Amino acid sequence: MLQQTQVARVVPAYRQWIERWPTPPDLAAEPSGEAVRAWGRLGYPRRALRLHAAATAITDRHHGRVPDTVDELLTLPGVGEYTARAVAAFGYRRRAPVVDTNVLRVLSRATRGVDTRASATATDRRDLDRWLPQDPDTAATFSIAVMELGALLCTTGEPGCSQCPISDDCAWRAAGYPAAAAVRRQGAWAGSDRQVRGRIMAALRDAPAAVAEGELAAVWPDVQQWRRCLDSLLADGLAVRVDVGWIGLPG
Repeated sequence: MLQQTQVARVVPAYRQWIERWPTPPDLAAEPSGEAVRAWGRLGYPRRALRLHAAATAITDRHHGRVPDTVDELLTLPGVGEYTARAVAAFGYRRRAPVVDTNVLRVLSRATRGVDTRASATATDRRDLDRWLPQDPDTAATFSIAVMELGALLCTTGEPGCSQCPISDDCAWRAAGYPAAAAVRRQGAWAGSDRQVRGRIMAALRDAPAAVAEGELAAVWPDVQQWRRCLDSLLADGLAVRVDVGWIGLPG
């Protein structure tokens, strides 16, 4: 849920989710459409399908228990490099390099002398691994500390270098704080396909059953854009045709 969504928006949805489905088998026992419905307005609803698929895999292949190794976690639907290592390190106290945007910023500034707005790579994980203490429990605590350092002090806008515990050894500070390279930003929300897809999904979530295509078309005035977005939702498995002219959530 925290992937690409702010904590303040996630917390209420997370609490409701855990109350309804406290274990992977609880979620796996429900249709995937219920996961999409409960996802609400968190955005990027394909994450709900992947979470449901992961819960099913955990139930079928791991006796309902989330696996504790990076290699096993990477076999689960929707679980990538960051999530697998975060679960292993923070959930099971394993020695695994966890690189999010905050950690990458600290790593890049402190050891390379440059700022960054890029996404983490295998090279970043290898570089962080050289920093990690060998003791697994200490390494997990270290990973949390670096993440907090990036979130609270080594920030993007106004880094708190005067309070930073490693500022004297920071290569970025020594280099005079060179600026990061510009990155491509996501396009505007208003009028985008993302907005149209969101409106279609909201109509499907709010309906107790399937919705007639004619009624669903009323969510957006541009028929061609609406059709393109509906087709993309059907291709993604977020919506299904339950009958001729009727669209619903996956069963």
